[in-house]
Amino acid sequence: MLRGAIICPDTQLRAELQDALAETHHVAIVRVVDHYLEGVELVRFLRATAPEIVFLSVASSRRALELAARIEAQTPGVQIVAVDREVNSAALVETMRTGIREFLAPPFEIDVVQQALQRLEGILERRPPSIESTDLLLAFIPAKAGVGCSTIALNTSIALSRLPKTKALLADFDLNCGMIDFMLQTESKYSIAAAVENAHQMDEILWEKLITSRGDLDVIPAGRTAPGFRIDALQIRYLLEFARRNYQVICTDLSGILEKFSVEILHEARQIFLVCTPEVPSLHLAREKLRFFRTMDLDGRVKILLNRAQKRSFIPVSEIEKVLGMPVFMSFPNDYVGVHKALTAGKQVSPASELGKGFQALAEAICRPEKPLAEAGFFESLRARKRPVSDSRVPGLLAS
Repeated sequence: MLRGAIICPDTQLRAELQDALAETHHVAIVRVVDHYLEGVELVRFLRATAPEIVFLSVASSRRALELAARIEAQTPGVQIVAVDREVNSAALVETMRTGIREFLAPPFEIDVVQQALQRLEGILERRPPSIESTDLLLAFIPAKAGVGCSTIALNTSIALSRLPKTKALLADFDLNCGMIDFMLQTESKYSIAAAVENAHQMDEILWEKLITSRGDLDVIPAGRTAPGFRIDALQIRYLLEFARRNYQVICTDLSGILEKFSVEILHEARQIFLVCTPEVPSLHLAREKLRFFRTMDLDGRVKILLNRAQKRSFIPVSEIEKVLGMPVFMSFPNDYVGVHKALTAGKQVSPASELGKGFQALAEAICRPEKPLAEAGFFESLRARKRPVSDSRVPGLLAS
């Protein structure tokens, strides 16, 4: 079914058109606007609704044709159908000169409307609309509960949001133990559950009610514990498509339970950050998750984040890499006091601390992966390794 939007100040004409389109069962109207859009409002409208067809009233021909030109400039390939009370030959010629191929007027006979939609569908198949969308979707997933995954996800998201021209979103998908709202000391009326339930009809007006903004970062919290809540794949796709059109980077904090919707997000993610600590139970479960990722052909996207690393760790990084069969992408120092202060204040970890610098370095690596992490200049456990490591076992560390 085609995605359509209507821009028409005429209330009666708008209602008649909606009825006719509904009767075709060929186009879903995702948004109806009763005025001509301009500037930022138009950009938000196009990113939020991602229409394939815009039914545009040309009663005010000059404004309508200017709007049509702006729509084409913003989203090349979106088809525009001129709508008016009657087919005026002069108006018809003028709209055709601007590239508008279809013109509809009451009584909106079903056969005429169907034929117009079929012609437009053929055009859209050959030239689908080009709507700006990011592929920088990140998934943060813990090897086990308590490894600090949410701390890394939150602080990295904040660091990303402060990079130039980087509008960031953090979505907490841990429906069992979501911590992001607690860590930020926010009390949002809405949660990820409300977002996915309305994903199919999401627009910029509803979205503004769902998110909580903390500085330059937009957040959707997990809300109250809801282990029985179900999210289907289509809801995830709708929600992520909307987010991709409206943000430069999207961070998702997952539970680690590998629910069906979490696996769907992992398939959509460009990078998967598996968080573990240098402890035997954590490394054991990290290895098990990596085995699962390999069965899903996701291992090529995975990067290991080693949290609470010590300069003199009981388990050296080299042995951790042998156990996991892949390099540690980045390590973060253990800073219990710094994390505790951040939680108490509902703020990020101090950017001036070694841990805060680590989050900043990770954010920069995500957006500019070609930049060598050695330039970050703080203690040696923070690093990115490119050398592949074999999946050999370390005697006495982890039992097979």
